Amino acid sequence: MSVLRWGNTSAFAFLILLAVWVLLYFYFEKTSEKKLNQAFGKKVVPWLRASVSFPKRRLQLVLQVVGGFFLILALARPQMGQSEQEVKSEGVELMIVADVSDSMLAEDVKPSRLQQMKIDLAKLMDLMPGNKTGLIAFAGSAALMSPLTSDPGALKLYIDSLDTYSVSTQGTAFEPALSFAKEAFEKGGVTQSPDLKTTRVILVASDGEDQEEGALEAAKALAKDGAKIITVAYGTEKGGTIPTRDPFGNLTGSKKDKDGNVILTTVKGEFLKSLAEAGEGSFYFASFDGSHLKQIAEDVSHYEKALFDSSMIVQYDEKFAYPLGLGIIILLFSLLITDRKKEPIMWKGRYEY
Repeated sequence: MSVLRWGNTSAFAFLILLAVWVLLYFYFEKTSEKKLNQAFGKKVVPWLRASVSFPKRRLQLVLQVVGGFFLILALARPQMGQSEQEVKSEGVELMIVADVSDSMLAEDVKPSRLQQMKIDLAKLMDLMPGNKTGLIAFAGSAALMSPLTSDPGALKLYIDSLDTYSVSTQGTAFEPALSFAKEAFEKGGVTQSPDLKTTRVILVASDGEDQEEGALEAAKALAKDGAKIITVAYGTEKGGTIPTRDPFGNLTGSKKDKDGNVILTTVKGEFLKSLAEAGEGSFYFASFDGSHLKQIAEDVSHYEKALFDSSMIVQYDEKFAYPLGLGIIILLFSLLITDRKKEPIMWKGRYEY
């Protein structure tokens, strides 16, 4: 047997507005009559209002109240009948390894390499729903910003918070970052077994600048364990300087080396490509139009997916359309009603006081 339920019971609070509307109607009607009596006298007022049909006005008010009542019922979302649906959460385990070294502040791509990377990673979350994703920031050292999570909204907040102060040491050390990613998979990922094996993907977003030794060996070891490494290069081969700013964000110059020369940082695409090849993944140059993001999402979609969670949700059949349609029809009908009499009483003599 179907039971009537309401999806939005708070909408019934609007019934108070209907009561207020009725009270205001009679209040202003009474006030208007009182003012007319004071201005013209009780004997003249009936003649002034002779063309007005008060029963029609009352009918119009009733229709407005009834129509409003049905609209409120529609807002309360009446539901009757239900069905169950199984919702599965499946995908891959993805660990984003984001470069936050000083060289990522270069503005050879606008607004900067770091900002473009953050924008791209946020968009990528929308293109790849269902995966469990984590975030690691790295430079000379690495820091886990977010463990593996199925909540893309929370991950976007961590992505937005990335800056050069996310880690304690500057530089670009890929090997510790990759080792950190492996550890994060083991601690927060699905336990691997012969019956359940999750595809693990490491997405490295960097300019490849100032890399240290050991990264390629670490990538090969991860690939041997079944992980895939995708790399994305940010920056241009022409390169750019690293701007320095005061605490208020005002540009003060460009970063210099110990000899006083302005540092020119260029993207090291060949290294990042080698890193992807060692990790049996793919390499992309970040483009302004974001086409590389679609390609990354497509690559990940081809990897074998694992079932992370399965749950049953109850869906109720919405019936709000019926009171909504009825309420609109009644209100439209109330607009067709005029409060004028067809044959008003005509004046045939003089007033007596």
